[in-house]
Amino acid sequence: MNYHDGSRRLQERFDSRRLADRLAERLSRSAFTAEDKAFIESRHMFFLATADASGRPDCSYKGGLPGFVRVTGSSELSFPSYDGNGMFRSLGNLVVNPHVGLLFLDFEHPRRLRVNGRARLEDPTGEFEGAQLTVRVRADAIFPNCPRYIHRLQLVEASVYVPRSGYEPPEPGWKQNFRDVLPRD
Repeated sequence: MNYHDGSRRLQERFDSRRLADRLAERLSRSAFTAEDKAFIESRHMFFLATADASGRPDCSYKGGLPGFVRVTGSSELSFPSYDGNGMFRSLGNLVVNPHVGLLFLDFEHPRRLRVNGRARLEDPTGEFEGAQLTVRVRADAIFPNCPRYIHRLQLVEASVYVPRSGYEPPEPGWKQNFRDVLPRD
């Protein structure tokens, strides 16, 4: 995990540089552990941070059934891009800037894991049901993050729109107002 000048200035101001260095030394890694893999693959959702070519950030929610994000190599994970609103803000950013941050959370048993790396887009190969594209992320830094401020929440039910084998999700209501501009397929 690398710290830049802005991080270092604040670490100096708040006397946390030694702590930051120790945390990076002890907790940051570039290969997934078996525990990381089990945690990531058990999640219903994560947050994806991207930035465009000028560095302007964007953050999006990605959700699915447990297992929709898969650790596919020692330092690689993949997830599907499902049909959305067609703006392609996050994935469009990946086309011009591959750097990403992923934040995985467990709200029921407070825990979080960060994955920073570089992403690439691939055409779907059948690996993920309902995927328009597959996103592969090569991890540069994997590290747990303090869970003390995570609110305790509970999953009530999975979204009816999540793709799965043998299931045709309903059409989202918002699409009715945009029928004249929806993609043909």
